[in-house]
Amino acid sequence: MVESTPLMAASDSPTVPTPPGLIASLMAGFDAIANHAELIIFPIALDLLIWLGPHFRFGQLAEAALRQMMNLPGSEDPQMAEMMRTNLEMWQQIAERVNLMSLLRSYPVGIPSLMSGRLPIAVPGGAPAIFEITSIWSMIGLLLVFTIVGLILGALYYSLVAQAAIGGQVDLRKALITWPRTSLQVLTLTLIMGVILMAVLLPATCLLAMMTLVGASLSQCMLFLIGGMLIWFSFPLLLSTHGIFVHGSNVIASVMSSIRLSRHTLPTTAMLFLSVMVISQGLNLLWNVPQDSSWLVLVGLAGHAFITTSLLAATFVYYREAETWVKEIATRRALEKPKSSSGA
Repeated sequence: MVESTPLMAASDSPTVPTPPGLIASLMAGFDAIANHAELIIFPIALDLLIWLGPHFRFGQLAEAALRQMMNLPGSEDPQMAEMMRTNLEMWQQIAERVNLMSLLRSYPVGIPSLMSGRLPIAVPGGAPAIFEITSIWSMIGLLLVFTIVGLILGALYYSLVAQAAIGGQVDLRKALITWPRTSLQVLTLTLIMGVILMAVLLPATCLLAMMTLVGASLSQCMLFLIGGMLIWFSFPLLLSTHGIFVHGSNVIASVMSSIRLSRHTLPTTAMLFLSVMVISQGLNLLWNVPQDSSWLVLVGLAGHAFITTSLLAATFVYYREAETWVKEIATRRALEKPKSSSGA
């Protein structure tokens, strides 16, 4: 016998409220930001800082580390040596573009940024001011500072977007009052996720390195498998930050709420985040058309800021609707149990 799920129960009973709608949530999110367009200042300001501000790079450190790796045992093998030379060239090109300030676009909470993914190396009228990081401890310090600052600023941004999406109003004073608490919860959640991620990635990386010595094709299969497992296990946590900003919940309560909502609304939640990813990444192709040295980039920054902020607002609208729906389903089931018992 097939056990009925909340989604099946919703379709069988005409009295059950309608499940949260994907299109309705997206439209509500765009309407909320259209009425509070001042919120796009956050991503625009961050992109301008990453683009026009000083660039912190670590190209020399990366090159030195990669050259040391080329001297490891087993690097004499012609196939392995060729692979390591290719990796060296690739990482040299990446290091030339990476700006540590792009870490201000933090995860799981952070201000959206077009430039953090674009990694520009030019600005209108010339080149940006470049600071080369030559000490590993300086790089680690900057990594921590930029990440923590990004999370704290992201907490304020999320609070204001949640207000616009849920209440239709933006109260900066209220957001500033709750800012210390939400920042603490965000930092705690990030630390927990980071520890779990490291606990998974460290053995996975060691296993991947062993597979690389055996064969490149086997290592690619293992990499694909590890990536799929990470996506599968992280899916129930996609809404883990929303409870912090909607209800002021602590980390545990917010994570448990995300797991519960994801379990009951799996297809719609998956479609929501797939739509968010497709819309944002698809439009990024348009926003990235102008060259780094062109002021037309400003048009892309404004468009990206509006779209990403609207999509974030849509997830808050969806979270509220999904939570209300799941609660009503649970209430109706609780009321139906006594009737079923009496009828039996």
